[in-house]
Amino acid sequence: MRATRSYIMESKTAINRTSSEKLFEVAKTYFPGGVNSPVRAFKSVEGAPIFMKKGDGCHIWDEDDNQYIDFCCSWGPLILGHNHPSVYNGVMNAMKNGASFGTPTVLENELADLILSRNPFIDKIRFVSSGTEAVMSALRLARGYTGRKKVLKFEGCYHGHVDSMLVKAGSGLVTFGTSSSAGVPEEYANETIVLPLNDIDALRECFEKQGSEIACAIIEPIPANNGLLLQEKSFLKELRKICSEFGSLLFFDEVISGFRVGFNGASELLEVAPDIITYGKIIGGGLPVGAYGAKKEIMAQISPDGPVYQAGTLSGNPVAMAAGIAQLTECAKPGFYEDQEKRTKTFVESINAHASKNEYDFEMITIGSIFWLSFAGKKRIQKADQIDPNMDLFKYLFAELLDRGVYLGPSGYEVGFISQAHTTTYLEIAAKAFCDSLDAIYK
Repeated sequence: MRATRSYIMESKTAINRTSSEKLFEVAKTYFPGGVNSPVRAFKSVEGAPIFMKKGDGCHIWDEDDNQYIDFCCSWGPLILGHNHPSVYNGVMNAMKNGASFGTPTVLENELADLILSRNPFIDKIRFVSSGTEAVMSALRLARGYTGRKKVLKFEGCYHGHVDSMLVKAGSGLVTFGTSSSAGVPEEYANETIVLPLNDIDALRECFEKQGSEIACAIIEPIPANNGLLLQEKSFLKELRKICSEFGSLLFFDEVISGFRVGFNGASELLEVAPDIITYGKIIGGGLPVGAYGAKKEIMAQISPDGPVYQAGTLSGNPVAMAAGIAQLTECAKPGFYEDQEKRTKTFVESINAHASKNEYDFEMITIGSIFWLSFAGKKRIQKADQIDPNMDLFKYLFAELLDRGVYLGPSGYEVGFISQAHTTTYLEIAAKAFCDSLDAIYK
């Protein structure tokens, strides 16, 4: 590895953040840490968080009128880009009739049909308001259906801020250097078994000892909250086999991968059929939505059909449903995902070629239209503990990219997303910014 130059700048950028800095000082008087979701606080990249005021296509603008090519895409939901005409029109047309009713609407039927008519893995679906709520509800369903208490999860996979899932989790918890959360009763944690990813021997041993107690095994089939930890297909297939053998449900958390790597997500791409799936992000078109689904005999346990209770005032909100219908209609068009993957690969390969030519210990990992920045050279990282906790290189790269008009999520553990609005032209501009930024931190 070539040594990085000394960074006296301490990752501070040259862009003007005056308005954002003032707004952040005010925000700190209102919200814990000045934010409503922890990773937004810029703790791992330093400086005041940037307050955004506008998005259009693949661009966002902050309160100081700086313009960026956006690879955060609201952490994944904006697969069509910001302010897409179809989504905008769908939302505005729905709003004309009212924002919420607390009753069924035809839009719920339409979005459900759009999803279920194309999905071979689930028969019924229940809409909720977030990915966390979807996971929480689906875990209750798994316990209710099996009559078992314990849940198996995998180290580094993040499943929202559900109490029992905040055990060796990923996402913002890793950014802040902790693997759990205060306020989670020990009794909850004791019902959660945690195993390393991609370890078939540990998986088999666990089920042989406790398989009769495990309600479900929950996993991100494409772990993307603690780096992009691409798993061997053989591991996921063995997980499927063992769950079936011991009568446990296989639970795929596809809040990120669902509708991102293909219309039917990782389940279809990897050819592994789960028993329960959770979705979020993309199905809301930028509005708050989550969902969980399964075969009809499992979903029959959900109230009012069955004894597993779950409810929500804004579940199936008509405005969110309209946004989801508009977005997924675009995603369902022939060639959509092939085009997404092609543009992403071209973008990533051009940057990787530059890094390789200059012998930088850097590689962009990608699947579908997701990418992640690895500072481990060509070493393949498949487990959470293989990631170097020193994120200084990401911090420096993040600062250099901001100066060049490129915005990433402010954590080296988080992935980046490419939308339909990231045209070849804009991706070429962004690729040059990446290459120049790498030169700045490595030379």
